[in-house]
Amino acid sequence: MKPPSSMQTSEFDSSDEEPIEDEQTPIQISWLPLSRVNCSQFLGLCALPGCKFKDVRRNIQKDTEELKSYGIQDIFVFCTRGELSKYRVPNLLDLYHQYGIITHHHPIPDGGTPDITSCCEIMEELEICLKNNRKTLIHSCLSPPIPV
Repeated sequence: MKPPSSMQTSEFDSSDEEPIEDEQTPIQISWLPLSRVNCSQFLGLCALPGCKFKDVRRNIQKDTEELKSYGIQDIFVFCTRGELSKYRVPNLLDLYHQYGIITHHHPIPDGGTPDITSCCEIMEELEICLKNNRKTLIHSCLSPPIPV
């Protein structure tokens, strides 16, 4: 029999076979005060709920329930459908709908910028949400929350 030190690592290493657990920490939301633009509201900013990419393992159900418990009513999503699939949340927009959260989907490819017409549409929708005192959140794909 070989001593343990001479056994191959693969004989003991099953980490590739074990499912990776989803993060159990609450989703982090940064609240941006809009008082500088004469608005009494705050705008929530967070990373992609339910994201599974590289070392990030969020739980989509838990994250969505938390957003709902924060009272989020409107979410602006800038990820493309392809990016939502890449980060393993292809049904995120449908899930928001099931939770009664209004989704404003304006797909902007990662690293891209919207054209002026899209920017105006986004700003108009955002203004309506905030003027109607709706608790509003913006998220893109993997961006971490911005400290406020």
